[in-house]
Amino acid sequence: MKTILSEQRSIGVNFQPGQEPIVKVWAPHAKRISLQVEGKTNIILHLEQYGYWQAKCPGLKPGDRYLISVNDENTYPDPASLSQPDGVHESSECIDLNEIRKIRDDLWTGVSTRDLIIYELHVGTFTPEGTFMALQQKLDYLKDLGVNAIEIMPVAAFPGSRNWGYDCVYPFAVQQSYGGAIEFANLIKACHQKGIAVILDVVYNHLGPEGNYLSALGPYFTDKYKTPWGNAINFDDAWCDGVRHYFLENAMMWLRDFHIDGLRLDAVHAIKDLSPKHFLLELNEIVLQLNHKTDAKHFLIAECDLNDIRFIDTPKQGGFGLDAQWCDEWHHAIHALMTADRQGYYADFGSLQQVVKTFNHAWVYDGSFSPHRKKKFGTSTVGQPGNRFVIFTQNHDQVGNRMKGDRLSSMLDFESLKLACGAMFASPFIPMLFMGEEYAESSPFQYFISHGDKELISLVREGRKNELREFIKDAEPPDPASEDTFQNSKLKWDYLNHETKRKMLAYYKQMIALRKEQPLLKPGNRDHINAYEIPDKEAIVIIYKNEKESLVALMNFGERNITVELPSIKATSANILIYSAHNQWGGTVNDHENPLIITENQLTVNTTRKSFVLFQTT
Repeated sequence: MKTILSEQRSIGVNFQPGQEPIVKVWAPHAKRISLQVEGKTNIILHLEQYGYWQAKCPGLKPGDRYLISVNDENTYPDPASLSQPDGVHESSECIDLNEIRKIRDDLWTGVSTRDLIIYELHVGTFTPEGTFMALQQKLDYLKDLGVNAIEIMPVAAFPGSRNWGYDCVYPFAVQQSYGGAIEFANLIKACHQKGIAVILDVVYNHLGPEGNYLSALGPYFTDKYKTPWGNAINFDDAWCDGVRHYFLENAMMWLRDFHIDGLRLDAVHAIKDLSPKHFLLELNEIVLQLNHKTDAKHFLIAECDLNDIRFIDTPKQGGFGLDAQWCDEWHHAIHALMTADRQGYYADFGSLQQVVKTFNHAWVYDGSFSPHRKKKFGTSTVGQPGNRFVIFTQNHDQVGNRMKGDRLSSMLDFESLKLACGAMFASPFIPMLFMGEEYAESSPFQYFISHGDKELISLVREGRKNELREFIKDAEPPDPASEDTFQNSKLKWDYLNHETKRKMLAYYKQMIALRKEQPLLKPGNRDHINAYEIPDKEAIVIIYKNEKESLVALMNFGERNITVELPSIKATSANILIYSAHNQWGGTVNDHENPLIITENQLTVNTTRKSFVLFQTT
């Protein structure tokens, strides 16, 4: 049975013009449910079908605070709360979603996934203030950089004032320390007016431990499965219909009401569902309905560590139809080669040949044997277009889950950083930057929390150490609960005071501009692209061809200058688009020096160590 897209949110407290407000609560095991509104008479809800309780709420208005009373014994915040102004343990606040809708820019229809250049950021550390309003003041910077989408780490309400966001416990409520729902809506509108799409990171595989009262109202969790973070969400056990509806409503609120462009779905491999129709397929169906109804380009991007094309295959092919997924293995291959890091899962990577494979096939392990896992792993990506994969040299996980949260800028020299950047933008996939990398930010991005439960803080500290000991035997990471850990993770924004950082920023801007200007670099059908290695030179060549022209990228990963002959390219002319070693980008080569030599249509390229060159031939 197909899920039908609703016009408005149906759970929680909702307002409609000219009508009395309605509250709807899912609590299938309760015998009595009431709404306790501060300063007003309690409102008794009436049991309807499938465990839902509902009532009209005359006199209820936006700004009112309330709690849900279960069996006249205990009170809890609303699982569908839109605001928790005093924290996750206190009263919920009424918000009128119609006011959110009024803020949105209805002329905005979105960005195609083929055109996406994503910038991932964490609201709390992106600016000194750590708010939506402060982020809004940086939009001109992002527009000038050239990105056309920001991916925001989770903003759903979490305990305390600082957190990565994956410990959220109220999926519908916007974190108050960032500015709350109205400020978030204002930010989204401002982004759209600048031509920047907004992707929101959402967590549908688990909820955090502190302030998580959902089990008091209904069977939101199941013990059939476990996740690394606790009990799994109940997507296929008894009473799962109410849980599925809850998360589908959440996704629709972000896309339909807040006008979010896309959702990045955290760790979908931990969404356990053996139903005939998987939750992700059901979610895809209603997103497609929304797109058809609004003529917009809403999309879904998955994070998944299974190398399984089922998540991005179309429903006709037996897949879930998600628009794209993160490609961790592209990162792992580049990172291991350039840093010589072989700890933990990096043990499976490190060769030039693997980097070539990930350029050609996205995944390194596509059914081949993985020594780290000690089994065959992954599926083939043949036929999958490039815009089904999001790649990165850094992201919040790959930086933040290092013991000290160190970035590539602390591991690689300046020329190597430019090479890594060039490799990302020369790929046939969707590129994603991690905040600050474009100017070689030196601040780390570390794991931080601000839980109120001392026992939980102790468990997080020990869990963090145990997790990192896969990489470092006696790991002693920065204290996640320390305010200093959070403050140390804020961007410095000091590129104006450093020539190398200014050069790096200029280089990123040019790479982004080339990505937009050159049709051959657009992610899509990958049949016109081929990467191959030159082993004795420690180099990789990528050739992009159409009927009229070719683009060639040469990446020298070695420590010596090299001369590379390209007999397969017959050219009468060649034009340098960018060469990372030019002194315009902080290199040692004069801007006017041309590394290309054409002799009798034979092309030869001379490049310096750790360099990237992109050129056009005819």
